[in-house]
Amino acid sequence: MWLLVMFDLPVKSKEQRTRANQYRNLLKDRGFDMVQLSVYCKYYLNGNSSERDIGILKQNVPVNGYVRVLKVADQQWASTLLFKGPRQKKAEAPPEQLTIF
Repeated sequence: MWLLVMFDLPVKSKEQRTRANQYRNLLKDRGFDMVQLSVYCKYYLNGNSSERDIGILKQNVPVNGYVRVLKVADQQWASTLLFKGPRQKKAEAPPEQLTIF
């Protein structure tokens, strides 16, 4: 399962820009990858493991910020269309599960 986080945060004042950057850094620190400037994603082996991150992200939304979190199944993610200019590219595959013995 993928978690897709999309946000629109106020950045008119220096303090707002600082809070927006802190939110982006929080996403990176939690293991999210940037898809676009205000869109981040993270892969989870199961849906339950995403709940902790959702709670942390919810608690840290800046005042007057808008954040949308979307849970996307592997099959849905694999069927997304990705374009670079007019050319279509293949979407990223889910990461391989790490096995430690």
